[in-house]
Order: sequence, then structure tokens, then C-alpha cells
Amino acid sequence: MPWSVAAASTQHVLITGASSGLGLAIARAFALAGSKVALVARDGERLAQAADLLVSQDNVPRENLLTIAADITQPADVERMAIETHEQWEKLDVLVNCAGKSTRGRIEDITPEDFQELWNINFLAAVRCTRELLPLLLESKGHVVQIGSLAAKGASKYLGAYPASKFPLAAYSQQLRLELGPRGLHVLLVCPGPLLRDDAGQRYAAQAGDLPESAKKPGGGVKIKGIDPAVLAQRILRACERRQAELVMPAKARILFVLNQLWPSLGDWLTNRMTGG
Repeated sequence: MPWSVAAASTQHVLITGASSGLGLAIARAFALAGSKVALVARDGERLAQAADLLVSQDNVPRENLLTIAADITQPADVERMAIETHEQWEKLDVLVNCAGKSTRGRIEDITPEDFQELWNINFLAAVRCTRELLPLLLESKGHVVQIGSLAAKGASKYLGAYPASKFPLAAYSQQLRLELGPRGLHVLLVCPGPLLRDDAGQRYAAQAGDLPESAKKPGGGVKIKGIDPAVLAQRILRACERRQAELVMPAKARILFVLNQLWPSLGDWLTNRMTGG
């Protein structure tokens, strides 16, 4: 049965990058809806702390949580994650590819190795996880949720290799929809703006030391309000229930995406205006 809020208690959800931030917020939303949730991240200690938090603060039943310490940039770890998921549950309804990394830097300073690192974390890891878990997801006619970014649809200045590592998620998601949608798979590409964070404005201070002040800000200084991860998580649940193809927040960013395709020079001008350029 496809995931729905009404049937959440029978659903099984796996989330990568779930030890903190948006990944943890999504885990909380699914868990509070009654789903069984597998939290995946590299740091086993932080993962255990995240699970403890859901139990102690949100009253999530411990038996509804599964933690898997895995580095999803490593094929062997991804295979082990898939095997453990199958052994524990024998089914999977939702995969959320949330693990990722962002950077700052001048484009002329970004090396091929920098691009390769982010490509591996932000794109290839999602491909690995999706391929390994696809048999279970096709059997359940389930959902693949790809956490992209506004940068998956439009690049802006000083974001280093980040946009080039997120753009492929949009193409991959469309291919999955076209080829596997007829077999019951739902694929949701999520393109959010900057999230509200405790370290907003300081997170990239070291990387952006010689860059314009706007580059140190969330989203490279994009002039939009920060998004509450809890609100975005709830929107993702509803988008799964409705089997939407994309979720863009804020929705008005779609106008810029269209202009980037139809009139690139105008799109560049607006991007500069929106990011303090």
C-alpha cells in the first residue's frame, strides 16, 4: 500500500542523514505519524543520541526505530544497510535520500577533486541507496524522496561544487519517474531554500573568508526567509501522500527556474538580485 498518513502505522521508512538537521526532522514527522523508521548516518554515537531524543522528547516507541550506522558513499556499507533493512523488516515503503553536504568557494578555485567529493556525497550516494533498496520499494509501490535544493534547479555564485552535485538529482528523479512510475514507484524531488539553523551565518565562515559577506549567509545570501525543517518535513509527508513529482519551497522560486530556461540572461540578472549581487 502506498504511504499515507491514514495508514502510517503499517509503513516502513528509511532516512539517510537522519542523525541531525532536516533528516532528523523528517524522521520525527514519519515516526509521529506512526511509521516504523530506520535512521541512517555515519556516526553511530550521534545516531543513537538522535533515536534517544525521539523516544524521550517525542514519545516515539523504541520498537518503531531502527538505527543503522553506515557511510553511504561506500558501496559495501550501502549493501549492508539494504541487507539489514530486509532482515529486520522484509519490506520498505519510503526511502528518503537526505544525506548531503554543501560548500563555499570561488568557481576558479574549485578543483575536480572538490567536484568529485560532493558528487559522491550528494548524488552518487543517492543512486547507490536507491538501487540497493529498489526491489523492496517496487514491491510496495513505495516512494523515493530525493532531498535536492533550490540549487538543483538554478545555480548562484560562490556555492562551489554544490549546484553541480545537486543538478543531477533532478535528472535522475525524472528518469526514475518515467521508467518506474508505471510500475508503481513514486518519486518526489524536494527543492527547498535555506533551512533555519542554529549556526546560520557562521557555518561557512572559514570557507568564505575572502568572499563577499553574502556568501557566508544561508543559501549564499539568497533573499528568502529560512524554512523551518519541521514545516518542510510535514510538507514532504503530504507530498508523498499525494504522490507529487516535486516540492519547491518557496513556491515562487519556480518563476526563476522557468526564466533560467527560457531567458538565461534575465535569469542570471534575477539570481544576482536575489543573492545580494
